[in-house]
Amino acid sequence: MAASGVPHAGNISEDSIKIKGKKSLSDKDKEKRLIVILQKASLETVKVGKAYELLNCDKHKKMIGKFKKDPSKLRPDITHQCLLMLMDSPLNRAGMLQVYIHTEKNVLIEVNPQTRIPRTFDRFCGLMVQLLHKLSIHASDGPIKLLKVIKNPITDHLPNGCQRVGMSFSADKVVEPRTLVPEDAPLVVVIGAMAHGAIDADYTEKNVSISNYPLSAALTCAKVCSAFEEQWGIV
Repeated sequence: MAASGVPHAGNISEDSIKIKGKKSLSDKDKEKRLIVILQKASLETVKVGKAYELLNCDKHKKMIGKFKKDPSKLRPDITHQCLLMLMDSPLNRAGMLQVYIHTEKNVLIEVNPQTRIPRTFDRFCGLMVQLLHKLSIHASDGPIKLLKVIKNPITDHLPNGCQRVGMSFSADKVVEPRTLVPEDAPLVVVIGAMAHGAIDADYTEKNVSISNYPLSAALTCAKVCSAFEEQWGIV
């Protein structure tokens, strides 16, 4: 029930998926769910020979030096790790999770909840290259878009009136993740998909930390999803 990637961008296959009936905007605004935005994700293509690849600090060291880019910012593996955790979570499988990716280059991507992220990094890179060049990835047997580039700003795609919280180790307040979970309403959580630095989302109402120790983006995703699963009774 998903999309599966392959090692290069020119040969991506997707399995069939099923989509539930659409709900009205007012219903979706009130629907109990977690919306995760992976902020400042490093997803940038580069031409190598005749093909395009996803720029990363391990594979393109010479090119990074030539263009004087900061290697610490070229970490698409962080986005891959986060997506694997999020899309595999019971919260997502219960239909109560929506994920968006906002890249360092200001590209906004919507992830269909039924998308299966490729297990290996090479296949993930191939899928992302195809997405960034074609702007969408379709299911193999129909017009459904599993991944698609959508128009900015992200606020146009969020439920009206929902709370928006940023995750930041430098935040003044450290809270238990479960205290963030609303009883019967949607919540937006912004998580930085980068190795260093802070999220720069100006649409969040507050920033909080969920640990006294620095956490990786993937672990932050895991702890947040687990808190929602526990509070909402998802096993």
